[in-house]
Amino acid sequence: MSDSSPASAPAPVAARPSAVVLDVWCELQCPDCHRALDDLHALRERYGDRLEVRLRHFPLEKHQHAFAAAQAAEEALEQGKGWAYVEAVLGRVEELTRGGEPFLVEVARELGLDAEEFDTALIDGRHILIVDADQAEGKAIGVTGTPTYVIGGERLDGGKSQEGLRARVEEIADRLLTGQG
Repeated sequence: MSDSSPASAPAPVAARPSAVVLDVWCELQCPDCHRALDDLHALRERYGDRLEVRLRHFPLEKHQHAFAAAQAAEEALEQGKGWAYVEAVLGRVEELTRGGEPFLVEVARELGLDAEEFDTALIDGRHILIVDADQAEGKAIGVTGTPTYVIGGERLDGGKSQEGLRARVEEIADRLLTGQG
């Protein structure tokens, strides 16, 4: 058979490069994570779907409501509004500190999520294993504070200083995307 016959296989289509993954080890009661939101917005705007930003939980013991907030974020993800919920809570860190779990349920209600299901999820602990697994993995790779970013196998600690972190993430993402394309 010649290449021009109808029975020949079509020419391979160039595969779209897979997205670069940016793991963001975050804690929803952390003021530094709140400040990191501007960088995350800028990264999403610059890269669109070429950068997959994944929330990873790293609740710190010094923040009383951080573990519950991580579980609540997982429930929001399950209900289809994970990042919207994370951003809403991070935007009101002081209210979380004062209001605890009732505040977490109220934010869910404000976003149109099933607040009763949120309350039940916080009581029955259905997302504890996810939060525990993220925290254990974070500890295993050397995460000690939040926010911490992992991209292309490199860990960037934003808990000490966020100065220059977005530029470093962009440098790594550009290198990885160029290597894939």
